[in-house]
Amino acid sequence: MRPLDPRLVGRIGPARRYIVTTALLGLATAVAILFQALLIARALAPVLAPAPLEEDGLGWLGTLVPEDARELDTALAWLAVVVAIRVLLTWTQERLAHRAGARVISELRSQVVDHAAALGPRWAASGEGTAVATTVTRGLDSLLPYFVRYLPQLLLSATVTPLMIVVVLGLDWISAAIVIGTLPLVPIFMILIGYTTRDRSARHLEAMQRLASRTLDLIAGLPTLRALGREHGPAARVRELGDAQRRATMGSLRVAFLSGMVLELLTTLAVALVAVTLGFRLVDGAVSIETALAVLVLAPEVYLPLRMVGTHFHASADGMAAADAAFEVLETPVASPGGSAPAPNLAGATLVVEDLAVATPDGRRLAPGRLSMMARPGTVTALVGPNGDGKSTALAALMGLLTPDSGYVAALTPEGRTDAQDVIASDWSQQFAWAPQRPDLGPEGRTLSLGQRQRVALDRALSAGRPVIVLDEPTSHLDRASRDEVIARIGAAAATGATVIVATHEADLIAAADTTVHVAALEVAR
Repeated sequence: MRPLDPRLVGRIGPARRYIVTTALLGLATAVAILFQALLIARALAPVLAPAPLEEDGLGWLGTLVPEDARELDTALAWLAVVVAIRVLLTWTQERLAHRAGARVISELRSQVVDHAAALGPRWAASGEGTAVATTVTRGLDSLLPYFVRYLPQLLLSATVTPLMIVVVLGLDWISAAIVIGTLPLVPIFMILIGYTTRDRSARHLEAMQRLASRTLDLIAGLPTLRALGREHGPAARVRELGDAQRRATMGSLRVAFLSGMVLELLTTLAVALVAVTLGFRLVDGAVSIETALAVLVLAPEVYLPLRMVGTHFHASADGMAAADAAFEVLETPVASPGGSAPAPNLAGATLVVEDLAVATPDGRRLAPGRLSMMARPGTVTALVGPNGDGKSTALAALMGLLTPDSGYVAALTPEGRTDAQDVIASDWSQQFAWAPQRPDLGPEGRTLSLGQRQRVALDRALSAGRPVIVLDEPTSHLDRASRDEVIARIGAAAATGATVIVATHEADLIAAADTTVHVAALEVAR
């Protein structure tokens, strides 16, 4: 896990100006911190000095804060102004960071969803769809601390820390040497803890995805489970997955707290070393009280940005793990089915499938394997075969939603033959009316059972007026009377001249079809 992911920087788009503005505000904050430290040193030095101050203990930095600030009233007035400026800068920086984070997360979420849709239903059905749903919802929301907390602190560490080292060096070179010598310990411990955090965050995201996958599958199959009286069966498994996520979350929190404690202890010891050294040198008169006060106030500010980078880096690690998952989706190549020629009118056309084969995601089988068929207008063609042998995949290839590994889909019209791979995919697929096995009706379908959703999808497909109607298991979740009604409507749609293609196991629907095509998978020789 990198401190600054270039892929994320490359996709921040319009939010880039917010990041640049945040960097400038960080530099302004560094200057305000410097003035505040010098003002505190000016105000407290006369109070703590055993004798009246005769020389300027701030050296060349004394020109930034006049010696009049040794007067308490003057120092308090200037200090109130500096504190107000710091509050304003911090508020503005937080506001812009929130806006940049929300903008980037929204755009990244849209890109992932669009790319996942372009990868097609077969890719989503391979198990990646649930992972994408988890990533774009709960996962990417964890990326907000990266922009709101971590990234501003990273910018501050690149501006405030070098500036403070230069200032401390101008005040007291011995203290600067101690700071420079102990400062590398902070990133070293950050790296050591980071290896553990990376693994913890990956396990946390994996546990969250497993729980989401199981829950989504349970919700999708709940009507069937209730019909069989098994709705309480998966409860134990969901509880186990929930416990796994809880343990992963608590593990991430423990590592985050551990990293914060280690960095706090390390910087406290480093500042204490500077303070003890200054104390002995004050006793010997080797350093002025004004110089010592300025160094003591500035020393913690040298370590603070790096310390906060480590703390917020581990807090935002879950979001970075989700971003890695999002980039895995975005970097998955999209197959581009179709060509550039206009698609023919499929009304009255005969669809031809020849030697069609599509490899399964693991590459071990072709499902379907070497499928050949013809679907004529005014007829019902039924695809039959075992589950998993490629009936739904054949329908997707027929509609131009995926590119087959071999074979072709073509349309025979009075003008001649046209291959689907040579025409614009959207022009080809928009002539199909499709009712999938598990229709997604959006918010309106949340209160409907699976059978009701299927009836709505069938009504839409059969009344769409498209020349080709594709139905995937149209009667699988319907009662006897509803099945008979749907079969009759399918026959009526074919009688109007539509080309109807169904994938089914229903004996009555197979009997009512004009043509039956057996779909089978083939093992790939190794």
